[in-house]
Amino acid sequence: MERYREIERSIIKKYRKEIWSKFIKAIKDYELIQENDHIMVCISGGKDSFLLAKLIQELKRHGQIPFEAHFVVMDPGYTEKNREYIENNAKLMNIPVEVFKTDIFEVANSLNPENPCYMCARMRRGMLHETAKELGCNKIALGHHLDDAAETFMMNLLLESRVGCFAPVTYLSRRDITMIRPLIYAREHEVEVAVER
Repeated sequence: MERYREIERSIIKKYRKEIWSKFIKAIKDYELIQENDHIMVCISGGKDSFLLAKLIQELKRHGQIPFEAHFVVMDPGYTEKNREYIENNAKLMNIPVEVFKTDIFEVANSLNPENPCYMCARMRRGMLHETAKELGCNKIALGHHLDDAAETFMMNLLLESRVGCFAPVTYLSRRDITMIRPLIYAREHEVEVAVER
């Protein structure tokens, strides 16, 4: 059996309680995916985004709701080795990725060499929004899980003295696009166990 078939089977069967059921529950609870949605699934190359991509593939294949999905890698200036690593993993998992190369790392460093991270994050978000619109997508799916939400809450509280966190679904009116986080009920250790097997 090909490796990607094993991965797909384990997501539905072996990790049904820890991953698949929580993914489906989040979609139902927050109505994250609706009929005829065009969803851009963002793949950074990490475990969370690759798992999300496989889950959305499986939902598209076996689910009741007709929708379209584009699997996108936004390359902000990766080394060739890093980009090949992501592309090779995508092939291994049978995920048809579209790679969009940018010079975000270089520009962010030139604009703010002391603290490029903030500028880089803003530019990457902007580029994701633009790419989604170019692809005709009305939603962007991100691989944030419950631990990411807790960490964001604590960072906002401790560093900015404010109570706030990202939501499972966020409509951006200026862009007319919706951000969704279907892994919001999953814990990081559950994702790690599922991906490592």
